[in-house]
Amino acid sequence: MKLREKYPADNKESDLEKKKLDWSCSLVVASLVGAFGSSFLYGYNLSAVNAPTPYIKTFYNELWERRHGHRIDLDTLTLLWSVTVSIFAIGGLVGTFLVKLIGKVLGRKFTLLVNNGFAISALLLMACSLQAGAFEMLILGRFIMGVDGGIALSVLPMYLSEISPKEIRGSLGQVTAIFICIGVFTGQLLGLPELLGKESTWPYLFGVIAVPVLVQLVSLPFLPESPRYLIFEKHDQAGAEKAFQTFLGKEDVSREVEEVLAESREQRNSRLVSVLELLRSPSVRWQVITVVITMACYQLCGLNIWLYTNSIFGKAGIPPEKIPYITLCTGGIETLAAIFSGLVIERMGRRPLLIGGFGLMTLFFGILTVTLMLQDHAPWIPYLSVVCILAIIAAFCSGPGGIPFILTGEFFQQSQRPAAYTVAGTVNWLSNFAVGLLFPFIQRSLDTYCFLVFAAICLAGALYLYFVLPETKNKTHAEISQAFAKRNKAYPPEKKIAVTDDKINGRPQ
Repeated sequence: MKLREKYPADNKESDLEKKKLDWSCSLVVASLVGAFGSSFLYGYNLSAVNAPTPYIKTFYNELWERRHGHRIDLDTLTLLWSVTVSIFAIGGLVGTFLVKLIGKVLGRKFTLLVNNGFAISALLLMACSLQAGAFEMLILGRFIMGVDGGIALSVLPMYLSEISPKEIRGSLGQVTAIFICIGVFTGQLLGLPELLGKESTWPYLFGVIAVPVLVQLVSLPFLPESPRYLIFEKHDQAGAEKAFQTFLGKEDVSREVEEVLAESREQRNSRLVSVLELLRSPSVRWQVITVVITMACYQLCGLNIWLYTNSIFGKAGIPPEKIPYITLCTGGIETLAAIFSGLVIERMGRRPLLIGGFGLMTLFFGILTVTLMLQDHAPWIPYLSVVCILAIIAAFCSGPGGIPFILTGEFFQQSQRPAAYTVAGTVNWLSNFAVGLLFPFIQRSLDTYCFLVFAAICLAGALYLYFVLPETKNKTHAEISQAFAKRNKAYPPEKKIAVTDDKINGRPQ
């Protein structure tokens, strides 16, 4: 301590060196490879079905006529298409429940590797559905791809949270959201008519899934497992030290290992908490409520708007030949917004980005409703609608699009984390399914007023987070638990015991 006080200039240099060391080559590669084979696929499969929508509906119509001798009616076609889109979320829900079963045995890294088996099965079913003349293969493939997404969106944020230093935990966590956006953009780009968005080539859109799968399969095995998993679940301190050395890019990792060992000693007699036990625990009650509300708002705030951008732009009066290129702009905007969020999250914190994102979405959803009502009054108004949609997507990706996954990892200790991600994933995928299934019908019923529903959800989310969410930037789990303790009216067991001992003994423990 005296040396640090005596040489402040040296302290600054050491802090600068520490920040450089935080971003080691192995840490960057692990995050990029992990996200490319996981969250990228989730984003890609969100948008890949958008461009070929008319060709897939034609395929359904022709196949129905061959089987039943008459054309499919409009309501049945709408329902069939809604199921095709929303079955992805049901698969995601199944994948979320599988995480706790296989994650404890396989670990974070090997769960991501095994998960590629679902992606390979899905791409074969979806890519071959046209040639086989079976739309059931496309629907089943979407379901299996959802299972892949459900596992990936639970395990990847957990893995990134456990391998990153707390100083860059938010920035590294945003890699998940950045690759979701890149996946969406790639799906939109390849769906252009000049590329794979044609009647004869739309099945190849799903064949592209093979590229990130192969990249992850050949790269991830050479990277270490999560050091926290190695200590907590495998009791492998030597393996954890090597993993820390690889990820942090330095030889002396005694401080990091000791921190994890100290947490492990505190939880020595604890086991993995079940979902029911997590929901009943008073010490994390408001953390669970916050995760549930944040994840519900993440899906219900209008995230699925890009699934139907073609029809929305059509109603806005945009010429059909221009729609694919304007849709492509949405993917570019959201990618830039997600990268911006990753760059500033450790400076601004989680609260401003989340609350500001939901607040701006509320504003632009209101403006979008007005512009859609007045689109026939002036030739420039439809283009104002497009600007509003781009602004909504930018506001979403700058905060609400990635931070909910980060908060789930920050709120809970190691033994509670798998159950917490199960709860978050369940809310996420159920909300995704509800929006994917119901939005076409809501749009037909409410017409231009349908976006006011999203505006109300965004406003409610912003208000809740403003009054409840503490800032978690650069804070340990103990500090975050302390911030929630007053609201929970209960302390984590180890803290409560310490306080009681202090009072009984009358001296520091």
